[in-house]
Amino acid sequence: MTRQRPFLVETLTLIALVLAPFVLPHLGFSPATINRILIWGLVGIGFDLLFGYTGLLSFGQSAFFGSGGMFAAYLLTQTSFTNTIAAILLGTVFAGAIGYVIGLIALRRTGIYFAMITVAIAEVFFFVEFNPLSEFTGGENGLPGVPQPNLDLGFFNIEFTSNMAMYVFFAFWYFVAIVIALRIVRSPFGLVLRAIRENPMRAEALGHNIHSYKLVVFIIAAMYAGFGGGLLGLMQGFMPPDAFMFHTSGEIVMQTAIGGAGTLFGPLLGALVWLYLSDFFQTVLNLGASWRLVLGIVFVLLVVFLRRGLAGAIADLYHMAFKRKSQPAPVASAPVPAVTARPAVVASKATVSKSGPILQATGLTKRYGGLFANSDIDFTVNHGEIRGIIGPNGAGKSTFFKMLTCEVEPTAGRIVFDGKDITGMSVIDACQMGLTKSYQINQLFEKLTVRQNLMIAALGELRGKFKADLFRSLHKVPKLGRLVEQTAQLVNLTQRLDSPVSELAYGEKRRLEIGLALATSPSLLLLDEPLAGMSPQERVETVALLKSIAHGRTLVVIDHDMDALFELVEKVTVLQEGRLLVEGTPDEIKANPMVQEAYLGGVYGEEIV
Repeated sequence: MTRQRPFLVETLTLIALVLAPFVLPHLGFSPATINRILIWGLVGIGFDLLFGYTGLLSFGQSAFFGSGGMFAAYLLTQTSFTNTIAAILLGTVFAGAIGYVIGLIALRRTGIYFAMITVAIAEVFFFVEFNPLSEFTGGENGLPGVPQPNLDLGFFNIEFTSNMAMYVFFAFWYFVAIVIALRIVRSPFGLVLRAIRENPMRAEALGHNIHSYKLVVFIIAAMYAGFGGGLLGLMQGFMPPDAFMFHTSGEIVMQTAIGGAGTLFGPLLGALVWLYLSDFFQTVLNLGASWRLVLGIVFVLLVVFLRRGLAGAIADLYHMAFKRKSQPAPVASAPVPAVTARPAVVASKATVSKSGPILQATGLTKRYGGLFANSDIDFTVNHGEIRGIIGPNGAGKSTFFKMLTCEVEPTAGRIVFDGKDITGMSVIDACQMGLTKSYQINQLFEKLTVRQNLMIAALGELRGKFKADLFRSLHKVPKLGRLVEQTAQLVNLTQRLDSPVSELAYGEKRRLEIGLALATSPSLLLLDEPLAGMSPQERVETVALLKSIAHGRTLVVIDHDMDALFELVEKVTVLQEGRLLVEGTPDEIKANPMVQEAYLGGVYGEEIV
């Protein structure tokens, strides 16, 4: 993948910030409103990283906004501290520390429960600010007397007192904030964040410790909010108590929704519209208290008709105007060559010289209440073996696979992988060891491209389960591009690398599902019904694909297409009613009376074909 137009977004942002103080006043924006837009836009950047890029909806940003601002204001008004920039930076660190503690609590839950915890936290901080800590925060009066921003370097001091100087000060910090955020979303760390937003279960299965990623981005969002709170105190000359109120968090959420989540610039556009309409309804139309009702109606209309917000609408218009003419015609996916001697190009964690068992399960049992999904299964797979697992519907095959890959912890029994006991281990650690699974129902990152999907999988292999490389370019991760290209070639998706997954045909998605598992360089690959839902032609192509990737690898395959499975595997394990029925070669299994009875209800007259 080539890099195109580096720093274009940063350059356009800088140009817009230079022009804004000369253009916006002619549209009715006061200098104070323009500065406020920059502050809310900066706070929104952190929230967008949390919500738009990671999928975590937090209503508790007011806690960090108020805490960072109050800490900076306290230093500047109640102590001898005079350096305003140092004060807001210390307030930012303070907000980040609080974010770390709260993140440890809130991130123990997901979805609506996470959101409700953040609501409760915001209310707790509001209460604490008004009561127990009112001596430090000023309570309902806030902290007045916050000095105007200055740059104190010891040998000289610059004070930002005029409207233009104040704008330059706030615009500079907004630009720094957006540049940092752009570096984060373009990094390997940022790509994993998007994977968590799209499909957290699959991100974990590819070896990423998503809890650590969530915690770091939660802290980052808290620091952005704390820094914005410090800037608000400098702009207004006092730190208001309403910074802790729930409506502050609500406005951050609404502005991001209006502007467009997952864009970084959406919160700025949302703040521009929100604050402009707030002033317009109150001062120009003189709506009195009803201005909030009208603004709420406008918010609903914007969200309903602009599903991706203002930034998303602008991006759509750009693509319609400039991209459609230059976009190449869709490339039809070529059929997988029907050969079995195709060399494998993606490395495996296991060495080809190894022999003996790679996976051993002893007495494996899974019980749900009084129901046994699996009972006392002994199962061994050797290095380089291609093993098939079959069984009637309800035989416990999927549960058995989940236990082998550590998605489900067995009730009893022991699993040894590559000489190590992995019983009770997390799916993340199992993947890091080289034990990976493809899913029966596709588990892909639908809103991302094929290349990004494969990158996410490869990053788990190349970087480990967590790495806070927030400012590293994806292009500078060693071996990443080569591993992605090799995997795409292996699953015949080279021509589709830059296509969104949502545009792929079903057969291509099934190959990508296998490709995600392959990109982790597994030493043991478990394939759960890789032929499910395919047309006859797609089945032929996928069988050829499986034969090509089988060279030099250890595979365990579940599928109901026994003709294809018997053609592919060397040995077959048959499960029935959660128990091991029989094992043998494909020919032995075809002729086995117990297997015929399990599948055909006791008809022994002919072999299974």
